[in-house]
Amino acid sequence: MPGDSGVWVFIFADMCAFAVFFALFAAGRIAQPALYEASRRQLDLALGLTNTLVLLTSGAFMAQAARSARAGNARATLRCLAATLGVGSLFGVSKTIEWSAKLNHGIGLTTNEFFTYYFVFTGIHFLHFVIGLGVLAVLIARVRADERAGDTLAAGRGRDTLRWIEAGGAYWHMVDLLWIVLFAMLYLMRGA
Repeated sequence: MPGDSGVWVFIFADMCAFAVFFALFAAGRIAQPALYEASRRQLDLALGLTNTLVLLTSGAFMAQAARSARAGNARATLRCLAATLGVGSLFGVSKTIEWSAKLNHGIGLTTNEFFTYYFVFTGIHFLHFVIGLGVLAVLIARVRADERAGDTLAAGRGRDTLRWIEAGGAYWHMVDLLWIVLFAMLYLMRGA
């Protein structure tokens, strides 16, 4: 598997935790379908779709960064990592706009069960996203340092950097995957 086995263990554990969250949400939806449907309709589908497209685009740049790193092309790797970080940052802007709009309309964590789940799940996802931005910044710094030291992504410290890029990519794609499930579950699934 690409990257580091410890990152894969973390990803598996994190996905299991989110599976429990999703099961709780599903049980709530079954118990109160009208409340969940009425609440779902108050979400901004356009912003949710924007968030999804932003993360998928940044994920595509991350995949290209890993391909470029495997090919030993540090310049292309840096460009793709920077694009991943830049495009991915738009998710934070969009999510902040969305949360602010909800709060300005009097919708918050304690409005009802649906919005408790909405704010908790999207908040935990946002924390994962922020950690991912930090990882991307570290990866950019490592590639730059390797370049200055004359290391390639295939030799010396650069070989470790390649493993870090693959592990960071796996983490970033997990953030994407979690959002796709959240988007479908919160914004798209209609109540009974």
